[in-house]
Amino acid sequence: MARQHIFSRNSTIRGSVAGLGTALLLAVGSVLPAGAVEPVLRVGVVDGAPPCSYRDAGAWRGLAIDLWNRIATREQLPYVVSEWPSVREMLEATRRGSLDVAVGCINVSPDRLERYRFSLPFQEDGLAVMVVQSRLDLGRSFLTALLTPTLLQLLGGYLLAIGVLSLLTWRVEHYGQQAQTLSDGHLRSFSKVFQILATGPGSNTLVSTTRGHGVVLMAYMVRIVSASLLVGYLTVNVAQEVQGSAGGSIRSEEDLRGLRVGVRQGTVSESLLKELNTGGTAAKISIVPLTNIRAGLDLLVTRRIDALLGDNLQLSYLLVHSKAKGIVPSLALQGIRPESQAFAFAPGLPEATAERIDQSISELKRSGLVSNMRQQATEPGSTQGR
Repeated sequence: MARQHIFSRNSTIRGSVAGLGTALLLAVGSVLPAGAVEPVLRVGVVDGAPPCSYRDAGAWRGLAIDLWNRIATREQLPYVVSEWPSVREMLEATRRGSLDVAVGCINVSPDRLERYRFSLPFQEDGLAVMVVQSRLDLGRSFLTALLTPTLLQLLGGYLLAIGVLSLLTWRVEHYGQQAQTLSDGHLRSFSKVFQILATGPGSNTLVSTTRGHGVVLMAYMVRIVSASLLVGYLTVNVAQEVQGSAGGSIRSEEDLRGLRVGVRQGTVSESLLKELNTGGTAAKISIVPLTNIRAGLDLLVTRRIDALLGDNLQLSYLLVHSKAKGIVPSLALQGIRPESQAFAFAPGLPEATAERIDQSISELKRSGLVSNMRQQATEPGSTQGR
């Protein structure tokens, strides 16, 4: 059963509303012109889907909520809000005519497009998979990534080049005949030449001849080039390997088979898992239903699920605002099956009202509002949705 909240015509969703607690002022804009009578729209929302729609300190917040509030303010549309337990139930209520508008980041999937009526899309988003690893696991992954043949070959090539240049320096400067070499021994003296050429400091004291200075210059060039190659390899290859290790063996949605996957009920994410379970004879996915996307991160941290599937934006928001200690969440997959996102309309919603809402969405998109709201939601330290 949906919970309904009735809001006054002149209230607004603002950050200061949080201080009003249970008043939940989710409002429309200015007063209607004299003599005009606007029908009160029945608007449905779903909790637990930050940064799109959720309750915080008794107030409704989120990208979709804020967008709807701006539309209602611009178009002077009075409305009442009711809360629904899942997107599926909210969409069905809209189709039956129990609701006029369903507000949220609702994916316009092909099967939904056949059953429901949608507004102009306000953004596009795909699905993503979140996994977690402990810092100890990531440390092991990093060490494993370092011990690769490519890195060993780079280091070996550098040491070999320095060894050859050390031999040239030894011969050009006649180190074998010097008194210091006879006193310290050939091996110790050669090791000193090798160390200085390999590290750099003090190389100017090794040589006194023109040819010797040329060898030192060559050693300098070898160090510069080798350092660039090693930094590039560590930055790109090792970082990618560690990131891939954080995602475990999940390289595509098919790799979710046999895992425990958390997903919000009534979403396209749940539909995808059910679709994967109906095909083939491979291991089935154990679907763990969630009512709140935040609860999925808690289940990941406590190892009660192996992965969390949801909208890319929602999981990116969780990633930025995660405060789990000793655990490093990451997105193993991103951009799975991208789809447009929009509001849903009841079949009986007047066409004129639907056109006004679509027109406002178009204007707010063109102004950059939606993209700014999306960016703010995934910025560290942002107050969007807190």
